[in-house]
Amino acid sequence: MNAVRTLLIALIFIAPAADAAVADDHAELERLLHTFLEATNERPIHETFWAEDLIYTSSSGERFGKAEILAGFDEPDAEGSSPPSYGAEDVTVRVMDDVAVVTFRLTADEAGKRVGEFFNTGVFRRAGETWQAFTWQATRIPDDG
Repeated sequence: MNAVRTLLIALIFIAPAADAAVADDHAELERLLHTFLEATNERPIHETFWAEDLIYTSSSGERFGKAEILAGFDEPDAEGSSPPSYGAEDVTVRVMDDVAVVTFRLTADEAGKRVGEFFNTGVFRRAGETWQAFTWQATRIPDDG
């Protein structure tokens, strides 16, 4: 009987600590996503956001990895073009131990006008003290959707 009582008491204290850790992970992943989207035109953010073994499936159906994303920073920008600003809406974070799935609606705006929306899913794994995306899927939302 003492063993059962000890187990119940331990569970009373462990469960809230586990819930707090998951809540911290949710907040960290959402913060990471928003930080990434605010600085998506900066190479250092991509170097840390993406895992080395990333598989990225674009909205056009192309697959590539982190090396291809980073190589894009070596290409000259088109003269006079300004990149869109990105945001995330309807963010859902699901944490399962050291893996998490983040789904959201990606918004792209240029000069205050909405130019695109995408459903995105990122699968992250804990990498030391932070998280890195190792799988990414983007699907363009039709203009009438």
